[in-house]
Amino acid sequence: MRLAIQYLRSIIFFLIFYGWLAIFGILFAPFALFSRRLAYWAVHAFNNQARCLLKIICGVRTEVRGQIPTGNVLVASKHQSFLDAVILASVLPNVSYIIKRAINWIPVLGFYARQVGSTAVTRGAGSKAVRELIEGADANAVDTQQLVIYPQGTRLSPGAKSPYKIGAYFLYEKLGNPCIPAATNVGLFWPRKGILRKPGIAVVEFLEPIPPGLDRDTFMAELEFAIETASDRLLSESSTRYENFAVFP
Repeated sequence: MRLAIQYLRSIIFFLIFYGWLAIFGILFAPFALFSRRLAYWAVHAFNNQARCLLKIICGVRTEVRGQIPTGNVLVASKHQSFLDAVILASVLPNVSYIIKRAINWIPVLGFYARQVGSTAVTRGAGSKAVRELIEGADANAVDTQQLVIYPQGTRLSPGAKSPYKIGAYFLYEKLGNPCIPAATNVGLFWPRKGILRKPGIAVVEFLEPIPPGLDRDTFMAELEFAIETASDRLLSESSTRYENFAVFP
C-alpha cells in the first residue's frame, strides 16, 4: 500500500513538474531571449521550485554539501539522473552545461540551455566532439561562469562504473581554471529510468578543488578518485539511513 501511494505521489509530481516547466519556461522566454542574466534568474527560480515540489509531494529532500563554487570554474559532476542537474542549476549562480546535441531540440529545456551558454556536443563523435567541446566553450564563455561537465558522458545508476572520458581534461586544460569535482547519490531517490521517486535525502557534494596546470594522467586519476570515493561514501551513508536501500556493489 505504501508503495502504491508513493507511485501515486510520483505521478502527481511528474505531471506538475513537467507541466510547470512548460508554463514557466514559456512565460519567461521573452525575458531570457534578450538577457543571459534573466535566463539565469529563470533557471534558478524554476529549479528551486522543483526542489520544493519534490520535497512536498514525494518526500525527497535535497541537500548541498561543500563550498558552492561562485567563481570561474569547471564543475565535473557525477551524473545519476535529471535531479543532479536540477540541484546544480538551483545553486550555481552562472551555470552552464556541456550537453549532448539532442537536448538542443527539446522544447523549453533546449532553449534555456542555449540562453545560459551551454555547449552542445555530438555524443560518440570522437575528435569531432572534442573540437565542438573546445570551440563551444570558447564561444560561450563569460567573465564568471560555472561550467558543468559530466566526465563519464552519461547517466549511470548508483554504484555503476563507466570510464571517465578525456574531454574533461581537454576542457580543464583549455580553460585554465580550477576543477571542482562533485559527488552525488541522487539516483537512489530519482532513478535515471522510471517514474518512482523514493523518499529520502538526495545529496550533491562539492569536493576539494583540483588546481589548474596538472598533466592529463594526474588530473584524470585525481578526478575519478575524488568523485567515485565520495559518491560511494554517500551511497553507503544512505544505505545505513534507509533500510530499503542496499549498498551497491
